[in-house]
Amino acid sequence: MDTAHLLLKFRSRDTRSGVTRATVKSLAAELDVSETQVVHLALSKLAEEVLPAYERDEAPLTSAEVSAVRKRAKAAMPMGKILDKQSLF
Repeated sequence: MDTAHLLLKFRSRDTRSGVTRATVKSLAAELDVSETQVVHLALSKLAEEVLPAYERDEAPLTSAEVSAVRKRAKAAMPMGKILDKQSLF
């Protein structure tokens, strides 16, 4: 098993960009997990907030692609009498 290591320097006081060892210990005790797990949880949450959930698009859709999407969407839309219609504007 290949294990990578990361040296973590704690702050002397808690700030928006870092925490003290005491804070990590308190979190570990509160969550009943190890200090390492606290760091993993924090990094996982940050990754969810910052990193995109999907790959970046290559380019905008072409007119032909937009037309194809509209055609498929129209075929999937319900048919029949409109019972109620609302508008945001």
